[in-house]
Order: sequence, then structure tokens, then C-alpha cells
Amino acid sequence: MPVQTDHLGINRTGIQMSLALSKAMQDVDPAMLGAASGDESALTDLRSAYIANADTLGSVALPGTLGGVMKLGVHLMIGDSPHILLDKLGERLAFERTATRLYDALITKCAVVADGDISMTIDDLEQIRADEARHFTLLSGAIAALGGDPTSQTPSADLVGVELMGLVQVLNDPRTSVAQSLHAIVTAELSDKSGWETLVALADEHALTDLVEDFTNALNQEREHLALVQTWYEEAIGLTYGDVILGEQAGDDEGIAPH
Repeated sequence: MPVQTDHLGINRTGIQMSLALSKAMQDVDPAMLGAASGDESALTDLRSAYIANADTLGSVALPGTLGGVMKLGVHLMIGDSPHILLDKLGERLAFERTATRLYDALITKCAVVADGDISMTIDDLEQIRADEARHFTLLSGAIAALGGDPTSQTPSADLVGVELMGLVQVLNDPRTSVAQSLHAIVTAELSDKSGWETLVALADEHALTDLVEDFTNALNQEREHLALVQTWYEEAIGLTYGDVILGEQAGDDEGIAPH
């Protein structure tokens, strides 16, 4: 039985709520509409002008210390691209900071709207939240070790900040159910896993062995998070994969082709 899902009710957004008026709205003589049908060329031209003259989202900050400048210079001299690595480190730093807040919001919601039909517990959520906070600390230390400034906002950090705004709104909206909140968390965890995969590859390219190991550990934790929240989401919307699989196996045993 689905839990924490939308319910049937009065929804006035569809055209079928008033068939007579919707038919009258569509039965209009095109000549009465005045202007001929157009296209989006004017809007495209306007957007193109803005794109051509726009600044970038920002830049990776130069190190603020002499030691940082020297570390950056060494990487540049051997052909590395430390600014790209620092940009992506800043991205994950911003992401992990917001991820802790997403789980804070989910913990608050689940404490109020408890649901015993989901295997998820508050302790589970607090553990994941603690992992995200540790990842933030790990990234902050990695940026500092490379001579960067963990407090500066890189272009990719700016980007994910905007991307995550919608997820923050979903989790903090008091109207969203646990299932809807978990859907947003699944979206975040999918992106987080991909981001850590990129960081592992970049650290490996720069021969930063210690960081490769640390980032791989973080990636494995994020994979575990994703598997858990996907399971909880499926439970919340009432998916019963186990029943389907058991039913198909029984059909196979009896020589009946599964549907």
C-alpha cells in the first residue's frame, strides 16, 4: 500500500474540470485572434545578445598566501591544471554544505511525520548527515593543502548553489510529504555520486595519491547513501519489487510464462 503519496482531491488545474468552457475556448475563429502566428526568433535574438556580452560565473581565486602561490606554481610548471581541480573541489564543498542542510530538513520533517512503513530511521538520516559533514571537512582540508582558500566561491560552486536551490525549497516546504522529500534527496545523491567520481579522476590525474584514497572512500559512502535513499523512496511510494519477483519465480516453477 503506498504511503506518504498524493491523494485524490479537488484539482482545478486540468482542462477537463470544465469541458464546456474549454471547448468554447478552443472553438475560436483564427481570424479573431488578430496577429498571425509567429515564432521565437525575437526571443532568441534577445537571448543571444545577452549570451554574447555576458561575463562568466566567476573565477578560481588566486592563493592568498605565499605558500599557496608556490604550490600552485609547482603544479602549473609540471603541466597540471590545479585551477580546474580547485574549481571542482569548491563545487563539492558547496554541495556537501547544502547536503547537510537537506538532511537536517528531512530529519525535522520525519520527526514530525513519522512513518513506520518505511525502513528508514532518524538514526539512519543522522548518520548520513554526519557523513556529509565529514566530507565537507575533508574537502576544506584538501583545498587548503593545495594552496587554495576554502572560503572562496569558485564558478562551479556558484553553479551547484543555483542547482540545489530547488531541492532546498522542496525539503523545506511544509507541504511536501516524506516521499516527495526523498525524491529530492535521491536527485541530490545521484548528482553527488557523479561529482565524487569526477573528483577521484581529477585527483588521480594530478597524482595526488592520498586524495584519491580519501575521495574514493567518500565516493563509496555516497554510493551507499544513494542505495539507501532509493530503497526508502521506493518503500514510501509503495513499490513492491519483491512481490513481483516472487510471483514471477512461482510462475516459472509451474511452467507458466511470467506476465
